[in-house]
Amino acid sequence: MATHVAEADLVFGIGASFTPTNYGIRFPLKGKTFIHNTVDATDVDKAIHAEHVLLGDAKLALSMLRDALRDRLNGRPRGRMRAMTARIQAQKEPWLAEWRPHLTSESKPLSPYRIIHELLQVADVPNTIITHDAGSPRDELSPFWNPIAPLTYIGWGKSTQLGYGLGLTMGAKVAHPDKLCVNFWGDAAIGMTGMDFETCVRAKIPILSILSNNFAMATEDDDMVLSRQKYGSTDISGNYADFATAMGGYGERVTDPDQVLHALVRGIRKTQEGTPVLLEFITMREKTFSSS
Repeated sequence: MATHVAEADLVFGIGASFTPTNYGIRFPLKGKTFIHNTVDATDVDKAIHAEHVLLGDAKLALSMLRDALRDRLNGRPRGRMRAMTARIQAQKEPWLAEWRPHLTSESKPLSPYRIIHELLQVADVPNTIITHDAGSPRDELSPFWNPIAPLTYIGWGKSTQLGYGLGLTMGAKVAHPDKLCVNFWGDAAIGMTGMDFETCVRAKIPILSILSNNFAMATEDDDMVLSRQKYGSTDISGNYADFATAMGGYGERVTDPDQVLHALVRGIRKTQEGTPVLLEFITMREKTFSSS
């Protein structure tokens, strides 16, 4: 994405604030024209000057823009789709080749990327709603999950507390009881809101929670050296599969890469039977993330 933005002469932000953040791309300004669609007027020219502003709901604004373009083009496409699709595929293939060893890793402890890859193989992706927690789960899942249907990927992070993903997934399941609703989180996140797994059991909300347990807040190791040495602040864990079972749900702890796929199949089946599930995968202290 950053490559395409850097090369573009026109940037169209849809439903965006363009607020600068350390967790997003930086928009180069020289030689570019910006179109800004936002529902909040205070976003306009806050960080980036837009030559053209479309103030209003993104769905409505895009619908009106589509109709205007259809009239201008007399209902005919410009014929650029095939070339652009081929270019994106050519960029994606070497990136995937670079990451395939992570996605298919046989390591013990497990690679969290292996779990994501296997989930993509067994989940009915168009009928799956998935979210992640902040930190490592976000950075690991977001580059590799390929949502197909609208509103099936809930991306967030650095805006709320750890453990926020559990509530999002519960809400998604209540709104869409026919879909598989997945929460991908870490041991720090479950330490914040894990007790609400009991709510899933009591309220009969059969979500699938996938826990990457590396016995640490690994991404904070370099930032919390002293507190880790003195108090073990980043070294947190537990047996969360047993916890889920004690709460009345289905819990399973997985340590062998050959069992990842089977555990996911069992977990999905349990949710279909109406049981909330927590699959606890014992993972490495992964600190390698993709920026793509």
